[in-house]
Amino acid sequence: MKVTAKRTGTKVTTGKVRLSYAHLFEAHAIEGNEPKYSVSIIIPKSDKETLTAIKEAVEQAKKDGISKFGGKIPTTLKTPLRDGDAERPDDEAYKNCYFLNASSKNKPGIVDKNVQPVLDATEVYSGCYARLTLNFYAFSASGNKGIAAGLGNVQKLEDGEPLGGFTRAEDDFESVEAAEDDFLG
Repeated sequence: MKVTAKRTGTKVTTGKVRLSYAHLFEAHAIEGNEPKYSVSIIIPKSDKETLTAIKEAVEQAKKDGISKFGGKIPTTLKTPLRDGDAERPDDEAYKNCYFLNASSKNKPGIVDKNVQPVLDATEVYSGCYARLTLNFYAFSASGNKGIAAGLGNVQKLEDGEPLGGFTRAEDDFESVEAAEDDFLG
């Protein structure tokens, strides 16, 4: 089955994306802020469907949030979608991709490709592939105005090369046969 993106208002279900900086099972505090569940989502530039859905949802969030911006949309509005080639030129994982960061105070629901709950935190990691629901909304705080991505739920689709030097124990070791005659020596 092909994974397709879709949008309803400011809510987007992505196509197949890659996860990075995944903090999905435990809330994580950044620079003294309140702990949140968060993830960076890496989207291939070739995934026009997901990118179009996100851009349209961001535009909708701008219109919906105009009152937060004092009645007009500022020209310097921060938007969540960023160019990996421009902002992370030395990181191979971001090459030919866009990325955005999404977070939530609420723990996301996490399921596998058969929509069964994923309970093992090591199953969903930075580098694996998934699709997510995101909700885009306007914010105006501490002089910053923009559109942010709220993290909804996550569906893991497949494993990928772990990012950030993390390796799974299953990948580091091979099975060892018990050598009983060496034991007594």
